[in-house]
Amino acid sequence: MSDIVLSAGVRQNLLSLQSTAQLMSQTQNRLATGKKVNTALDNPTNYFTSSALQSRSKDFGALLDSMSNGIKVLEAASNGITAINRTIESMQSTLRQARQDKSFQSTSYTLAALDTSTVQTLSFDGGAVGTAPITINLNTADVGGSKTTATSAAVYSAPTATQAVLTGGAFTGLGAGETIDFDVNGQTIHLTNANANDVNAARTAIQDQLNTLLGVNNFTVSVNGSAGITIEGKPDGSNNVNISNVVVGGGAVAGDLGFAAGNHLGDTGAVTFTINGTAVTLTTADNTITKAIATINAALGPSSAFQAVPDGAGTSIIMQAKNNGTQTLAFGGTDAAFWGAVTQGTAPATAGVAKTVDQLVSEINNTNGLSGKVRASNDNGKLRVENLSTQVLNLSGVNAVGGTITGGTGAGTIAGNEVRKNFADQFNSFIDQLNKLADDASYNGINLLRGDKLKITFNENGSSTIEVQAKDAQGNPTSINTNTLKITQAQAPEFDSDNAIDGRLQVLTNALGQLRSQASAFGSNLSVVQNRQDFTKTMINTLQTGADSLVLADTNEEGANMLALQTRQQLSTTALSLSAQADQAVLRLFG
Repeated sequence: MSDIVLSAGVRQNLLSLQSTAQLMSQTQNRLATGKKVNTALDNPTNYFTSSALQSRSKDFGALLDSMSNGIKVLEAASNGITAINRTIESMQSTLRQARQDKSFQSTSYTLAALDTSTVQTLSFDGGAVGTAPITINLNTADVGGSKTTATSAAVYSAPTATQAVLTGGAFTGLGAGETIDFDVNGQTIHLTNANANDVNAARTAIQDQLNTLLGVNNFTVSVNGSAGITIEGKPDGSNNVNISNVVVGGGAVAGDLGFAAGNHLGDTGAVTFTINGTAVTLTTADNTITKAIATINAALGPSSAFQAVPDGAGTSIIMQAKNNGTQTLAFGGTDAAFWGAVTQGTAPATAGVAKTVDQLVSEINNTNGLSGKVRASNDNGKLRVENLSTQVLNLSGVNAVGGTITGGTGAGTIAGNEVRKNFADQFNSFIDQLNKLADDASYNGINLLRGDKLKITFNENGSSTIEVQAKDAQGNPTSINTNTLKITQAQAPEFDSDNAIDGRLQVLTNALGQLRSQASAFGSNLSVVQNRQDFTKTMINTLQTGADSLVLADTNEEGANMLALQTRQQLSTTALSLSAQADQAVLRLFG
């Protein structure tokens, strides 16, 4: 090819055409890529500057994912704090309801006449009082001598379980159609041949009818011997047994069925006697110690030198002289033997004095260990004792059945406040839920409420970061749970006292303040992260725009260039053709 010689005009036109083709190729590449700088050869400075800006933009783009993750972690912690706030507010409501509740249990007791030969006491333990009993004296003791009383044989005993016994062979060998009928406390029991010809079948039939007619568990029927049956009332004497109108078979009064008389008041229906000439009658209505004492003292009147009082155990009646000196005590009348033998004694030089209801009220309410735990009041002449506790209060020195204060060995109880006790259980259930809420407030494995640390990087070289972690008032890392909030499990006795409930309310108020402070800190951190997220997005846009401005081509300009180059190419082609025609003139010489 080097041996070919082109004319100067042809060569000049050829070079122009080649240059145009090269420019067209370059312009086509810019239109195709949209960039005017595609390699370092195009423009080293712009190319490497644009690459650096693009790399930084990509680094910021990667940081955006970390920021978005951090924002969700903070939102999860905020959700947890909000839920814990609501739980604590519910706990506050529970405590306030418990404080407002005043459904404490109480019992009113009648002050029985006391034996003042010694000091009688009323003791409290259990409930809010504790295990060590606290004792209140009910009276002062006699000084010198002894009051005239009946000896043990002259003591009226409280009714025990009275019995009526059906004996004989009436429960065997009854003929067809024969029956047995009798009345128990006025209610007719009817036995037929089917259930009366066998003592065990008769026992079952009698028990069933007694349960129906006179109340379940008021009477017990048992077999004694081969053909006898015993009917027994309640041991407190409230269901004494009285059998009458016993009829067997065709109507004849049974000679072999009898009522076994006991030695208790209800067995005979009435006891009549005199005390120093004053007639006294006790009936079945006086079937308790308290009732019998009231009847005797009412019959004697206030001017009598003697009065009926319960013994120390509250189970018997003794006659006691009211005044000093020797007093005569004599029993007479039909049933004088009801009292047994009588002895006389000398009244004390100074008689002991029983405290009044108001005195006991004041002493109980002002005694250390009872104040705020047991409340006493005067209930129309009775001593009303209120148990200010969720636990059972024990009393010693009372007759629980009769509802009297005797100062003896008898005991009673007053139930605790079940409403407040239930509120304590409800409070504890909220504590369990609070800790579970804190444990569940995690996102992507990070839980700020458990004390985890969240670190977010804001720039490509790691020099700009933020660390988020729950901290206490001293700035030390902490977690959010019942332990750090100082909320502990409640014991039911704590709810006995309004002051204790107020203390727990203050703990919850402090916990809410701590939570609000932590929520504020998380909110500030969230604001910073969101601000940096917006800033990073703007920076990415700036970097990409700057990078593109260095390398992107102006398509309008490049399009115009392409049209100009195409025109130039066509003109160059024409010029080359014209230049070649001058060289072709020599061919005509051979033509």
